[in-house]
Amino acid sequence: MCLAVPMQITEITDDFLARCQTGEGSASITASLLLLPDPPLVGDYVIVHAGFALRILTPEEAEETLSLLRQIAAGGELGAFP
Repeated sequence: MCLAVPMQITEITDDFLARCQTGEGSASITASLLLLPDPPLVGDYVIVHAGFALRILTPEEAEETLSLLRQIAAGGELGAFP
């Protein structure tokens, strides 16, 4: 199973790469911006999978997804699926 994670862009380089971090942690990764239809800005949230930013997210979308991932990691219940 693959997992795409919301990350916030902290730096963008001239070669279509971005330094990104997730949540409040200090770990960061480099992600390619080549698959995005529109250029993101520093501070934007993107969904990252396999080293590629796939879509720009609103801050609300990013926080909702991160909250769900935190619940899963903590072994919490997410509720029943319809």
